[in-house]
Amino acid sequence: MRVSTSQIYSIANIGMRDAQAAVNKTDQQIASGKRVLSPADDPVAATAILMLNQELARTTQFSKNIDTADNNLALEDTTLQSVVTLITRLKELAVRAGNTATLTPSDYKAISAEVDSRLGELMNLQNTRNASGQYIFAGFQSETQPFVNNGGGNYSYQGDEGQLYIQASNTVSIAVSDSGKKIFMDIPSSHNTFTTHASSSNKATPPAIITVGDVNDQMAFDKLFPENMVVTFNANSAVAPASPNYTITERSTGKVLADKQLYVSGQAIEVSGAKFSILGSPQGGVAAVPATLPFSFTSAASFAPPEPITITVGGVTETLYLDRNVNNATDLAAALSSATENIPGSGAAANASKLANLGLTVTAAGLVSASGLNITVKGGSTNTNNVTGLATTGVGTTSVDGVVAKGGDQFIIESTKSQDLLTTVSRFSEAMKGLDGTQESKDALAKTIAKIIANLDNVVTNLSSVQGEVGARQNMLESTKDLNLDLKLNNQEVLLKLEDLDYAEASTRLQMQTFVLSAAQQSFIRVSDLSLFKFM
Repeated sequence: MRVSTSQIYSIANIGMRDAQAAVNKTDQQIASGKRVLSPADDPVAATAILMLNQELARTTQFSKNIDTADNNLALEDTTLQSVVTLITRLKELAVRAGNTATLTPSDYKAISAEVDSRLGELMNLQNTRNASGQYIFAGFQSETQPFVNNGGGNYSYQGDEGQLYIQASNTVSIAVSDSGKKIFMDIPSSHNTFTTHASSSNKATPPAIITVGDVNDQMAFDKLFPENMVVTFNANSAVAPASPNYTITERSTGKVLADKQLYVSGQAIEVSGAKFSILGSPQGGVAAVPATLPFSFTSAASFAPPEPITITVGGVTETLYLDRNVNNATDLAAALSSATENIPGSGAAANASKLANLGLTVTAAGLVSASGLNITVKGGSTNTNNVTGLATTGVGTTSVDGVVAKGGDQFIIESTKSQDLLTTVSRFSEAMKGLDGTQESKDALAKTIAKIIANLDNVVTNLSSVQGEVGARQNMLESTKDLNLDLKLNNQEVLLKLEDLDYAEASTRLQMQTFVLSAAQQSFIRVSDLSLFKFM
């Protein structure tokens, strides 16, 4: 077999290259302290190392999450404790204010001033922000101020009921916030009560406001409960002389509780046991334009036997009966508004009540709907066509000039079994400001204060429950943190066994690989020196 010179060089090059690569790799292992530098070194170990590194990264992130969660819960707990401290002071003031026999109006003025100051503190606490500037009691709406003052002693919640969670481990997710609605709003009241607010569609500029109000006759209000009420401002022309006025109705049924009452800004409004005031100049409504259906008598007719005619107003339909001779429009009006029967059993005796049910009045000139709801007449015959001058057969005839009245600004009184903290404190202050020195007002104040104390106790009970939940979460964070540390140590030990280098073995291997490289180099020198030219 003949070996060419090029083959000698090629074989030597490959041998020295592989030997040098082995030396370099061992040098890198010694320099890095890692046994596995690439997946090719140990595919099984490389896969395990990757998984362990990912798990360690997750554990590190969990530790950061736990620190953040603990800070948030600590801030919430501190804030809630401050609220409890304030409530304790308010209860002391309430007990003092209950001594109506000895306190003077100036004493109540001083107590009221402190209550107002405490009210401001409470609102600031309920609008607490964390280090990131987010409101901690706003639910998911952490960029929105949760509690706002609407004027008139009314406060509203602008957040939602969301609860933020943080992942503390692979299997543990912990709530790090509580919504202000749960903590401060959804508090059981000691009695049936109500909240007030202006409709969002009100148009007055500046907006009129409704005060927080209170129940001044519990028995009367309990009869209304759980029905809500609506205060609607009518057109000024609804009363004579024209003046701002309002109507109060039950929200679900439309039942009128107070009709066309004259309005005076700030004057107390008492209805169904509730007492409140409206401040400002609410925008009035638009008066109705009556709908008319004029008669145009054509010829006389005899209604024997009786004949029906159907009238519809605003979805309400009544059938009236004509049972007499009609010689002119006056006879027609009398027949349509009859409360007696000319022909026994004709049904005409109910005509008057049916017209009233439709909200219609009738004269020789025609039918009038004061509500502005248009009138439809049909179901008649040739005779009814002749005496009314209207097409009463087929689809009939419908008035087109009616315009229904439109209400103006509205204010809502909503019955509820809950009373939020700010409302309770606000009502406490307003009750003392409303004291006029009479025994009647003192008795009313004493009843109000008894309710205030009971509701403040309910607030403390609710806060204590939330504080207990917060403490339990902090304990869970602590135990989860300890577990994460144990897992981290275990994973690090396994990782060391898989990827750390055995320096003694690596040093021995390096010496051997260096020796192999040196031998390859020396062999090549000797082989490459062989040549026939030296023997010529």
